Amino acid sequence: MPFEFQKTKISGVMIVKPRIFPDERGFFMETYKKSDFESAGICADFVQDNHSYSAFGVLRGIHFQKASHAQGKLVHAVEGSVWDVAVDLRPSSPTFKQWVGITLNSEEGTMLYLPPGCGHGFVVLSHTVHFLYKCTTEYAPQADGGIRWNDPDLAVAWPVDHPQVSEKDAALPFFSEVSL
Repeated sequence: MPFEFQKTKISGVMIVKPRIFPDERGFFMETYKKSDFESAGICADFVQDNHSYSAFGVLRGIHFQKASHAQGKLVHAVEGSVWDVAVDLRPSSPTFKQWVGITLNSEEGTMLYLPPGCGHGFVVLSHTVHFLYKCTTEYAPQADGGIRWNDPDLAVAWPVDHPQVSEKDAALPFFSEVSL
């Protein structure tokens, strides 16, 4: 199997480490293989891919899609490095309001899978980053949701002191004001 799957403290959130085959020309690795993911319990049907490019210190998130449009995501950095965060926003989950963070970088190829019902955010640690997302539902503007990146109820320990946040993300509501 070309992947190693590691569970996290949040049910369904998985760290995915691909096997990398380097040689004098560069490297080769698989970034997704349906049968391997299904064997690990990730039975997602990916329907949309996204690509973002950001500079050092840019923080994107914490974003989610509401209810019937909730997205599962498989994320990874194809160039550069981020500190990536998954927040459990499923009220019936034993880890509701808890988060996990992991560094994802292009050298190691590590990915993170977030099931539907989790919020997602990242901050860029390298000069720039190219970051890819595979999503289980198409983006629906009417279901767009988010929580302020520095919400004290979540207390995410972002590793960048003064991140650059968009106007939209800076104006997101705090957790106590969000309708999930």
